[in-house]
Amino acid sequence: MATAVLRFSRQLAKKHIGLLGREKCYQTSNLSKAVPCRTVVSTASGAILPKPNKTSFGLIRMTIVVVPFLYVGTLISKNFAALLEEHDIFVPEDDDDDD
Repeated sequence: MATAVLRFSRQLAKKHIGLLGREKCYQTSNLSKAVPCRTVVSTASGAILPKPNKTSFGLIRMTIVVVPFLYVGTLISKNFAALLEEHDIFVPEDDDDDD
């Protein structure tokens, strides 16, 4: 059963993504921009190919992605904690520290 699933997943990857086969090296995204996948690192004569261009993922882009998801996560957790308190499933006790 596991081998059948593995074979099926390999066929899907080869057919749709082009990771296991060399016939399709360009993946297209929704932005209609081709994203190359590197399957070969040397030429037929043995020479090493040059480094591919690196797209930097800067601090501003990372912040634009991380901050909204952190905010949504805090909203979900806050609402779920309020739901738990409302149904008396989890109510934190107030500790009196009169030391």
